[in-house]
Amino acid sequence: MIQMRNVTKSYEMGTQVVHALRGVDLNIAAGEFVAVMGPSGSGKSTLMNMIGCLDVPNSGTYTLDGVDVSQMNDDEQARVRNKRVGFVFQQFNLLPRTTALKQVALPLMYAGYGRAERLERAQEALRKVGLGDRMDHKPDELSGGQQQRVAIARALAVNPNIILADEPTGALDSRTGTEILDLFAELNVQGITIIMITHDPEVADRARRTIWIRDGVIAHKETDESH
Repeated sequence: MIQMRNVTKSYEMGTQVVHALRGVDLNIAAGEFVAVMGPSGSGKSTLMNMIGCLDVPNSGTYTLDGVDVSQMNDDEQARVRNKRVGFVFQQFNLLPRTTALKQVALPLMYAGYGRAERLERAQEALRKVGLGDRMDHKPDELSGGQQQRVAIARALAVNPNIILADEPTGALDSRTGTEILDLFAELNVQGITIIMITHDPEVADRARRTIWIRDGVIAHKETDESH
């Protein structure tokens, strides 16, 4: 599904040039559950942005389902994101005075779906994450774990092939974090590719494969056959 060949990305910060990715080669198959680990400044976030079509490389190629996205303009990338990729972040990024149902339906409006289909998809996504009885609740009426489930439902509403999760348990206690990781495992069993950035080895252990990135290059990869 995901294939990167010699991908580089640099940023100018004042008079300095930061080399975030330095020739990344990466293959991720459809249906995998992958953790990406590395120290601060290693290139994890840049790699996630690249996979999620939020950025394009300076050089190299990135193909998603056989389509070269490395040369796409912003509009073309947005179309790919809206159809294929769901994002989940450490901070839930929910609107404070908006119900769970409307939070999940909102991205579907930008994707061009009509009102009836938006609500139907949002309801289905909330039921899928176990919040069928919390659709009319606002964020301050939900626990941290429930808020993250709303964020996951929002990612699911577009029926993505891939979910990119950036430190998805970072703002949660350990028990609630385990529940969220269980949910990701369930979604992975249903066929969704999960790519999760984390600094926590216990969180990474829930994935089927761990990719280590350091100084902008893939350091090594591990496969856990016990999962």
